[in-house]
Amino acid sequence: MNAHRIVLVDDHPLVREWLANLLHQQKDLAVCGEADNIDAALQRIRHTKPDIAIVDLSLVNGWGLDLIRQLTLEAPETRIIVLSMHDEKLYAERAMRAGARGYVMKRETAKVIVAAIRQVLRGELYLSVGLQAMLARNFVSGRKSAVASPVATLSDRELEVFRLIGQGLPTRQIALSIGLSIKTVQTYQARMREKLHVANFSELVREAVRWCDTRA
Repeated sequence: MNAHRIVLVDDHPLVREWLANLLHQQKDLAVCGEADNIDAALQRIRHTKPDIAIVDLSLVNGWGLDLIRQLTLEAPETRIIVLSMHDEKLYAERAMRAGARGYVMKRETAKVIVAAIRQVLRGELYLSVGLQAMLARNFVSGRKSAVASPVATLSDRELEVFRLIGQGLPTRQIALSIGLSIKTVQTYQARMREKLHVANFSELVREAVRWCDTRA
């Protein structure tokens, strides 16, 4: 049997090792490359042309949604599954809009992860049962967002900056971690203050920390 080829993109070596061991136990699946950042992931995928890329949202010096968008344009034959600790209620819809074909939380079992990969390989989408039900309710009720909160109004990039603020990172470090200038990050912070109706940066930090704490 010709095994389907998979590239793993995650910033944690132990996660990549665990996934590689899991997938090598499957006769129809094989890992053909690994990466922890966007540039390395693009290089591996261009070289190996895998069937699947399993991508985390948090990467070294980068943001997984940016990688997904770029892969969708450059390597449309590679199907993308997000495997992440980030809340599917807030991020799954964004990832699917960017081009992902599935979203799996890292808390799921190995059996679920393998089943999601095979489902996407069949040309189907994968979302958890709970998320499917929530999206269906939102569609019926006419809600535009999966999460009815001001944070859901943030753009993908604003949300990433907001999350990093909540984790205690200063502006300079945020800029370095996601490859932006300090001025650009400050512009995002100003937009967030307007959208979240907070008066100053200190209030923005408090809101971000509170938001992160509720998802810890």
